[in-house]
Amino acid sequence: MAQTKKIKTEEKDDLSIDHALRPRAWSEYVGQEKIKDSLRVIIEAAKKRKESSDHVLFAGPAGLGKTTLAYLVAQELGSHARTTSGPALEKAGDLAAILTNLEPGEILFIDEAHRINPLIEEVLYPAMEARKLHLVIGKGPSARTLSLDLPAFTLVAATTRENLLSQPLRSRFGATFRLNYYTPDDIKKIVLRSAGILGMDVLPEAVAVLARASRGTPRVANRLLKRARDYAEVNNKKEIDAKVAREALAMLEIDELGLEPQDRRLLTIIIEKFNGGPVGVNTLSAALSEDRGVIEEIYEPYLMTLGFLQRSPLGRIVLPPAYEHLGIKKKGDLL
Repeated sequence: MAQTKKIKTEEKDDLSIDHALRPRAWSEYVGQEKIKDSLRVIIEAAKKRKESSDHVLFAGPAGLGKTTLAYLVAQELGSHARTTSGPALEKAGDLAAILTNLEPGEILFIDEAHRINPLIEEVLYPAMEARKLHLVIGKGPSARTLSLDLPAFTLVAATTRENLLSQPLRSRFGATFRLNYYTPDDIKKIVLRSAGILGMDVLPEAVAVLARASRGTPRVANRLLKRARDYAEVNNKKEIDAKVAREALAMLEIDELGLEPQDRRLLTIIIEKFNGGPVGVNTLSAALSEDRGVIEEIYEPYLMTLGFLQRSPLGRIVLPPAYEHLGIKKKGDLL
């Protein structure tokens, strides 16, 4: 019982740290400069007209800062953000309850918007376009439609699978922004900022090591920084240098490019079992005993960014840089 309580406390502390590391102002948000500039224009224009901002959609891989941007939009508009997610909206009544409780000018943030039930989307369309909520009361011949006026609000949605959003829903957003992986320099700035908040002494060489292994993702960078801190503390290290950073990564089985065991296993299986590809994603999913969605959403985007993997009409193909990184000779290459 005491052990369970300790674990829950540690999880709570970790979540508190994540919250503390989240940027609270535009000046603290590193990277995605074009998106920030566009958002500033949209927000300033809305404030000058004293109107609610257009609905905004953020798309991109997990961990790139979509939720943080949503809260920053609410802050810049001087408003409050109410948060929910696509899977949490199980029936139309759930969405109706949220919409009718919104205050004028508030932000409604829906995470994982691609998982909204199509029937619930039908309720969302008039709410986004005309600020109307259409409800059906009763069943059968006695059923009647009730229309309620909604306060002016801004819907901010985030998705990791933009292709799964229905076209009617996507078209109702006034602005759509796709977040890209961060540059190494931006990740270094994020690591330095997080180290300062955590009161850690991290040498520049260690920042470079952690940044390179962070997969261009702030969430991963912060996670690796926290694990390096744990490793340094347990081993009585007063500062985190390159050696400590590398040892912490080795403990996590993460290499210098940020590849984890499952990433390397994916590449190795394609090379060894399918002669480097092409291989269909369903076949690959069966070989890995992994869900197709996990392969497409989590593993493939970063491997493609590195130039290690290619999607083709015939399937997935491992590219030469991956062979070099894994130390595997391609069949037919001269010894």
